[in-house]
Parts: sequence; structure tokens; C-alpha cells
Amino acid sequence: MAAEAKVDPMHQFTIEPLFGSGNWEIAGYNIAFTNSALWMAISAVALWIFVAGGMKRQLVPGRWQMAVETFTGFIDDLLAANVGKAGKKYVPYIFSLFMFILFANMLGLLPLGVVGLHAFTFTSHFTVTGILAILSFSIVLIVGFWRHGLHFFSLFVPHGTPIWLLWLIPVIELISFLVRPFSLGLRLFVAMMAGHVLLEVLSSFVIDSSNAGAGWGVFIGIPSFILMVAICALEVLVAGIQAYVFALLTSLYINDAENLH
Repeated sequence: MAAEAKVDPMHQFTIEPLFGSGNWEIAGYNIAFTNSALWMAISAVALWIFVAGGMKRQLVPGRWQMAVETFTGFIDDLLAANVGKAGKKYVPYIFSLFMFILFANMLGLLPLGVVGLHAFTFTSHFTVTGILAILSFSIVLIVGFWRHGLHFFSLFVPHGTPIWLLWLIPVIELISFLVRPFSLGLRLFVAMMAGHVLLEVLSSFVIDSSNAGAGWGVFIGIPSFILMVAICALEVLVAGIQAYVFALLTSLYINDAENLH
């Protein structure tokens, strides 16, 4: 009888040191080079190659150049619609943010398990998405105070607020403002982790039902496999949507700092 497969759906998110770096330390702090850091580097290099390959500036652009220009134009339009003319200077940051998250999400879906490798989706860790959110939030604060000084606090008093509510509305607006980086990072982290957990669970159904016999394989394994394929297609869509949502919300927050709406 075949041994029952033991699948831990959370094991895929385990951060592990690579290349014997587990004990590397500087000033008492562990600086191990992990699988998460490796895939961050891979995503950054892949993004650099993608952008570099599309900067030929040919009069008649090829497909690669058109792809880069399409994404750049997409981000430019996004900022123009949500920030206005002042959004032009944020195109490099929002483009980099959007593409980095998109590459990270897509690379994490690569079926490298068939060749014995494991693609690591580092956007499924809140420490990563939280840092990206804090970075965007920091830009909002810097821009807000740089452009408006202490008048930036007027953001917490919406136009038309009744005088008798001035003791409550600013508090609610301030709490809502401070929650932004948490919700921004949490949204991406949850979406990516949930999809990968579901795929891992379905894969355990396929393996266990196949080991249990032909009958179980037909009635449970095949439907589970078909559902896995469908969810993989959905995950590709989610990967793009989540990168877009992160960029969109960041642009909306920047708009608050620029225009104090």
C-alpha cells in the first residue's frame, strides 16, 4: 500500500537560509541570505532586464519596447487620473512598485516543482508587503509636510465638517489615515497567501486520492486537478490585480498629500 502523503500547506512559506548562511552575523544580528531574499533579487534582476531591454528608443518599436512603453503609459495614465499633472514625477516610483510586485507574484506561480525547485512568493509575507506599504506611506508623509507644512493636518478635517463634530471627525480621520499602511500591506499579503494555500491543499487531495486507488483518483483526484488548473489561471489574474490595487491606492494616498483632498 502506498504511503499516505503528508502535505503541510504552510511549509511553502517557510523562510530558510541558503548557501550555509544560517550563522552569518554582523554585530550580533543574523544576516542569513534566505530564499525570500533570493527571490527578491531574482524579481529585481528580472525587472531590470525587462526595463533595460525596452529602452532602445527605436523609431519603430519592437514588441519588447512596446511592452515597456505600454506599462509605463499605463502607470502615467493612472497617476494623471488620480493625482493630476503633479503625478508625473511619481511615475518612476509607482512603475517600479507595480512591476516589482507583479514580477514577484508571477514568478511565485512558476511550476518549478516539476524540476525539483521551489518558487518562493515573498509577497505572501506581511514583513515584505508591510515594508512596501510603509515606504509608500513615508513618501506620502514627506510630500505632505514638504508641500504644506503644518497645514497638512487639515487633511483630517474634511471640508464642510460641522463645528460640533470637530472633536470627533479629526480623530476618526487620523485613525483611518494611520491604518492605511497596515491595510495596504495586509491586502496583498492575504490575497497571495490564500491562493497558494488553496493550491497546496488541492494538490494534497490529488496525491492522497491517487495513492488511495483508481476509484478515489477518478472521483476526487481528477476534479481536484481540474480545479487546481482553474485556480492557477485565477491566481495569474489575482497577481496582476493585486499589483494594480497596490499601485492605485498608493497613487490615491499621494494625491491626498499633493492636493489635500
